[in-house]
Amino acid sequence: MKHDILIKYKPEITKERKAELIPEIQALFDHTTEIHGIHAVKLYPNVVERENRFDLLIEIDMERDALEAYDQSLWHRQWKEQYAHLLEKKAIFDHE
Repeated sequence: MKHDILIKYKPEITKERKAELIPEIQALFDHTTEIHGIHAVKLYPNVVERENRFDLLIEIDMERDALEAYDQSLWHRQWKEQYAHLLEKKAIFDHE
């Protein structure tokens, strides 16, 4: 399945800062492939700057059974601890 995380940064996060965050976030999420059942992680930055758009899509390709291990992982906790304060909102969507 795909575990998608859509994030929207707070308004004060500049376009330059958003670009700087991508390799940091990618490096953090690359570690999640060490969890059994997680196959790949891809980041997709938004290419259209509009108020009603999210800024980044994080797509994790995983087995459904790996979701619990991901939720409990060090990297998931680090994601929340290091980046939650930058986010205005997020949405999670799981699909085949």
